[in-house]
Amino acid sequence: MIRTLWFYVVVVGSTILHATGAILAALLGVKHRTGGVYDWSTTDWSRDILRAAGTPVRLEGRERIPRGPVVYASNHSSMFDIWALAATLPGSTRFVGKEELVRIPLLGRAMHAAGHITIDRAVKKRAFEAYDKAAGTIRRGFSAVVFPEGTRSRTGELLPFKNAPFALAIAAQVQLVPVYVHSTFQILPKGGFRLRPRPIRILVGEPITTAGMTPEDRERLRDRTRAAILALKARVDGGPASP
Repeated sequence: MIRTLWFYVVVVGSTILHATGAILAALLGVKHRTGGVYDWSTTDWSRDILRAAGTPVRLEGRERIPRGPVVYASNHSSMFDIWALAATLPGSTRFVGKEELVRIPLLGRAMHAAGHITIDRAVKKRAFEAYDKAAGTIRRGFSAVVFPEGTRSRTGELLPFKNAPFALAIAAQVQLVPVYVHSTFQILPKGGFRLRPRPIRILVGEPITTAGMTPEDRERLRDRTRAAILALKARVDGGPASP
């Protein structure tokens, strides 16, 4: 219980610190660059939280990640997916999330300041505009993380995938990298409060090229990506995974 209480203290304190830093940087007109304050506001924040939770992360298959910007597609069953990926993935990475996140005091404004993209899925026009913005962010050299399930799984099992995240990868014409985050559901599931610390493993699959694809190919890309993530899940469920 002490670990759980300490975790929430750090979540609040670190969020205030890093969100304020990102917002002040934006107000001062600080530009986005790899390793700059906006990367720090996401990566260092995530590492603070993971340390407080006692949940070390191991990235397996880093050598499969191409150089340059990519779109990562990940399973999603816990807030720890976000922190683990943000703390571990190389380069400058931005997250694509639901519009409701901007309503969180301080954090929502900091997300926009740092360049993360929120999607209003209830209004198609706004959703398409947001994905266009995300594609532009990728073309400027930033990778993006998408959660094709659209929400956190309440069972830990993979939910059906939505099409829109794959249209983003096609629009940006960058490689899509499937990743599977293991054990975060056991640490803190959706709706849970008490922490159950354990190591986190991130498995990286083979990148999938989108060169030459059109929006009509998004369902094919969706199905191929889902199959790749399920294969990664089967690998880790079946025993120790090799790097």
